[in-house]
Amino acid sequence: MARFIFITGGVVSSLGKGLSSASLGALLQSHGYKVKLRKLDPYLNVDPGTMNPIQHGEVFVTDDGAETDLDLGHYERFTDVSATKFDNITSGKIYQDIIQKERKGDYLGGTVQVIPHVTDAIKEFITQYTDDVDFLLCEIGGTVGDIEALPFFEAIRQLRNELSPENCLFIHLTLLPFIAAAGELKTKPTQHSVKELTSIGIQPDIIILRCDRDIPEDERKKISSFCNVPFSRIIPAVDVGNIYDVPMNLHQNGLDSEVLNIFNLEQKNKPNFIKWEKISSNASSLEESVKVSIVGKYIQLQDAYKSLDEAIYHAGLINKIKVNVEWVDSELLESSPPIDYLDSTDAILVPGGFGQRGSEGKINAIRFAREKKVPYLGICFGMQMAIVEMSRSLLKLHGANTTEFGDTDHPVVDLMKQWKKGKTTEKRDENTDLGGTMRLGAYDAVLKKGSKIEEIYKANKINERHRHRWEVNIDYKKHLENQGVVFSGLSPDGKLPEIIELSDHPWFVAVQFHPELKSRPFNPHPLFVSYILAAREKSRLV
Repeated sequence: MARFIFITGGVVSSLGKGLSSASLGALLQSHGYKVKLRKLDPYLNVDPGTMNPIQHGEVFVTDDGAETDLDLGHYERFTDVSATKFDNITSGKIYQDIIQKERKGDYLGGTVQVIPHVTDAIKEFITQYTDDVDFLLCEIGGTVGDIEALPFFEAIRQLRNELSPENCLFIHLTLLPFIAAAGELKTKPTQHSVKELTSIGIQPDIIILRCDRDIPEDERKKISSFCNVPFSRIIPAVDVGNIYDVPMNLHQNGLDSEVLNIFNLEQKNKPNFIKWEKISSNASSLEESVKVSIVGKYIQLQDAYKSLDEAIYHAGLINKIKVNVEWVDSELLESSPPIDYLDSTDAILVPGGFGQRGSEGKINAIRFAREKKVPYLGICFGMQMAIVEMSRSLLKLHGANTTEFGDTDHPVVDLMKQWKKGKTTEKRDENTDLGGTMRLGAYDAVLKKGSKIEEIYKANKINERHRHRWEVNIDYKKHLENQGVVFSGLSPDGKLPEIIELSDHPWFVAVQFHPELKSRPFNPHPLFVSYILAAREKSRLV
């Protein structure tokens, strides 16, 4: 039977519950245990798919096509355990399912209430598909005291009684702020946060303290005394150089040992931290540097491109290259020449996105990369805009565009109306709801023999995750091929363009899928590895 660990947060949001959960999962793996991580989000959206990236951050897509919270990306990168649609749920999804049942009469006329119906649904979600794991780590989104999170806290309170206290553990993450004017750390916010938690019936077993400096022993003792948690279970989490130092930092402060002690478990094997130590070693011994310009429209919040940022970092680490990422607002390139912002860069990347705002700036950046022979990687929308640019410049189809922005005489990118998903055919039209209706999840692609992309992957067939509603119009394939555009990856049925590259360019690749979602710190994605090496070659030419 699985043991359950619940991670909650207090004082302020964005403290790093996701990273702490992922790090603990990695530590337990190092001890030889099998783990799984889940995220409960209290907001009323059914999923993050229709949420503004500047508010919520990126949408992380699983192999089975779920649009999930970005924390699931942390879970996958730290543990290398692929998440599924059963690993993230929102209040919106729970309420949607309950209301649908009520409308069908499944409750036989009974009064539908938060307790027991909502809490029972939450408990059912937490406990499903856990028979094959040693630990289920469950993160509760938001902050203790949030009204919308109360059903989740009540559900995990009930679960501890139902599963027995010996099989459940509560970890509470709080902020320990330093007040510069007073010259001291303040423990009161943590005390109040724990008081709020205990008022709803949950006593934390472990407290993790986020702080920007070392925490004196006296402060830890004060928190231990006032919060009724043993001193050894007050775990400092001081800021570190990069996120992949977090597991070792928490290990050195005893988090994994305390968790195993609480469950009365001995270490199955001597913990193996070699891969984490190697990450730290590589990060401190970078030999060269390159500059990569990411041209996007959500750059106000880097979490909007979290997996992308991490994938680039992974590729830099394995090549011992420090990658300096410059975020360029695509709208700026609509009114200013690209050379003003991109002249000194070693590589250009246009990521995924939706909407017309900033699209012409992305097209201008792509033209600059193509003409100036700057390494270019286009992802999803970045591939579509590359097709638009080359259709205008090489085919002289003035006004060529995507139908996402309206009618056009040359729809070189068009709405996906149907595609194969397993043995079924998915169909969409202009009137289809936006949420959860894109081409989502992992799909195969067949690579062209002798192409650059085949050389990069060292395979003739790949499987990558998608999230898009529009596609490159294959009717223009022959015309573009005559201009040197290589369609080097297609869907198995040959109907959907997946990858393009340029035959007369040192490194110009654009893909319809999101390779960043499968990159891992210990196994960087080959496409990014090759891209960063190309950037290094460009930097050496200067």
